[in-house]
Amino acid sequence: MKTKYSIVREYIEKRILDETYMSNEKIESESELMKRFGVSRHTVRLAIGDLVTEGWLYREQGAGTFCADRSKRERQKNNDVKKIAIIATYISDYIFPSIIQGAEARLSEEGYQVSIFSTNNSFEKEKEVLEKVLLQHFDGIIVEPTKSACPNPNITYYLDLEHLNIPYIMINAYYDVLKPYYIAMDDEKGGFLQTEYLMKNGHRHIVGLFKSDDLQGEKRLKGFIHAHREYHVDVNPTNIITYDTEDETDKIKQKLEEILEQDQQITAIACYNDQLAMEVLDVLRKKQLQIPQNISIIGFDDSPLANISEVKLTSIPHPKSEMGKEAANKIIALIQTRQANKQETAPIVESIQYEPKIKERSSVLDLENEEIKEIQ
Repeated sequence: MKTKYSIVREYIEKRILDETYMSNEKIESESELMKRFGVSRHTVRLAIGDLVTEGWLYREQGAGTFCADRSKRERQKNNDVKKIAIIATYISDYIFPSIIQGAEARLSEEGYQVSIFSTNNSFEKEKEVLEKVLLQHFDGIIVEPTKSACPNPNITYYLDLEHLNIPYIMINAYYDVLKPYYIAMDDEKGGFLQTEYLMKNGHRHIVGLFKSDDLQGEKRLKGFIHAHREYHVDVNPTNIITYDTEDETDKIKQKLEEILEQDQQITAIACYNDQLAMEVLDVLRKKQLQIPQNISIIGFDDSPLANISEVKLTSIPHPKSEMGKEAANKIIALIQTRQANKQETAPIVESIQYEPKIKERSSVLDLENEEIKEIQ
């Protein structure tokens, strides 16, 4: 259970972080805080006093207590400990553990301690994580954006990082409004290559399944549509299924079943990622459709899932551990740039976009020659 002191302190800290209290703005009086939390004056003064000592607040005799200019506040930290935060949407057994391993291996070489946080792809959780990160004084942050295709209510926290001169780099996607350094796949080209590969194998009636609230899904759908236009194939809007984080898997499966029942000409399915492709396999088994004899399927990420089922999934490889290592290199370079300040020797840092390629296995039928692609 939190103490009364910590409740008062965290309340003030959060109002500074979300800019309810702006720089040099007067905060609530001791009496107002006492009344709000039902605590003694001693508890309020203790919390305010510590925040003054740490540079969050300052006092003016006879005027009250004010929010400090955070761009000039010296961060209190142990100079012997170098810390990096890695923030992911999900920490699971999909592709992110490989990204983390790649980053941790490189960061440990440079003596950094790594703390890992998950937002569960929730804006509210992202806010909580960013508040923790800002309070714990990290040297740099590697972050996977939450719902990157949607307007983000937490942008001010990233601006806070910039004001405090704490470098961050985004992976897999990015918040375009911030124009940050990022490392990501060329997802639009990846979506194009998925669809082009199917079309080069003779498929013209293709279902596309794409996540709608992250930038990867948005761009992969764009590539899907672009390939149809490039190959002069009409896009059937009813053959596109979009979904967001909150959608239940059963609903997506039901939509796919309905499409397959309504359109008997469909010969292939392009999936947002391998994880979704595994869910699609359940639908196809239920309908007793053989892969690829009756219907072809292509994934994205070339995750371990692509090889664990009886269907060996054609997919687009994600760089995974290489991305983690590159993210570590970039954040180290940004920290060195901050430390070098205006010196001519400051490292050059640029964003990276990986080129997608097809990894062929046996889940796509060549309709032109009526033969199955062999496993390489």
